[in-house]
Amino acid sequence: MTAPIRFPRFFVTSPAPCPYLPGRSERKVFTELKGPHADQLNEALGRIGFRRSQTVAYRPSCLDCKACVSVRVVAEQFQPSNTQRRILNRNRDLIATECRPWATDEQFDLLQTYLAARHPDGGMAAMDEMDYADMVEHTPVSSCLVEYREPSASGEPGRLVGACLTDRQGDGLSMIYSFYDPEHEKRAGLGNYIILDHIRRAAAEGLSYVYLGYWVEGSARMQYKVRFRPLEKLTRDGWMRFSEAEQRDLIVHATQPGQKLESGSGKDGQPARFEPG
Repeated sequence: MTAPIRFPRFFVTSPAPCPYLPGRSERKVFTELKGPHADQLNEALGRIGFRRSQTVAYRPSCLDCKACVSVRVVAEQFQPSNTQRRILNRNRDLIATECRPWATDEQFDLLQTYLAARHPDGGMAAMDEMDYADMVEHTPVSSCLVEYREPSASGEPGRLVGACLTDRQGDGLSMIYSFYDPEHEKRAGLGNYIILDHIRRAAAEGLSYVYLGYWVEGSARMQYKVRFRPLEKLTRDGWMRFSEAEQRDLIVHATQPGQKLESGSGKDGQPARFEPG
């Protein structure tokens, strides 16, 4: 006789400064992922806007703000823009390998390079090797770490230039955290390439979506996500597709002078401390 599935217990964190919008505070609702049904729970929660951080699933639960919006790319209908085609062509020689979620010194060194260049004042800047290992290896669900390497003449594994911790769900791939060499002279757009590769992987496997986490209107470092079309957002009425006009206007606004459309991945999947408030 199998044990009954218990409904998860949810908790709410104390308010803390918002990492995306200055002057605002954030609050999260979260639950623990554990036991034989962790995969099913993670997938069910992912479809209603939760993200995973190690053994915790969370989503924003702010009292006076709804700026964080879950978004996902419709993989089988994705059509790359001219810029995205150039990024794919520029990096077509990279060798992508799905690895088990196991941390290595090489990955950690690349992460440090990435954080120093892109997020020197972020919450992850002080991570050590053990923190990184916890982020990658403490997963109760079906996960992998996709490595992106340059080819080598010797046949040995080439230089590691990018990596992404990814969860596999029944309807798609959820990109938990990606990082890459941000100053590679010949590979501009590596962050976007990693997303493009995940879209291609999902479509090849017959998976419908690639989950990109949260899009935050007004946060410059989150605006790169609107470049991937077609894009869906989670609303009170369920998942709805951005209209062509809406997404086009968002891209135009994000690329205006004074705005920075960052070619990297958002950090809504970063490790965090989850304590009930």
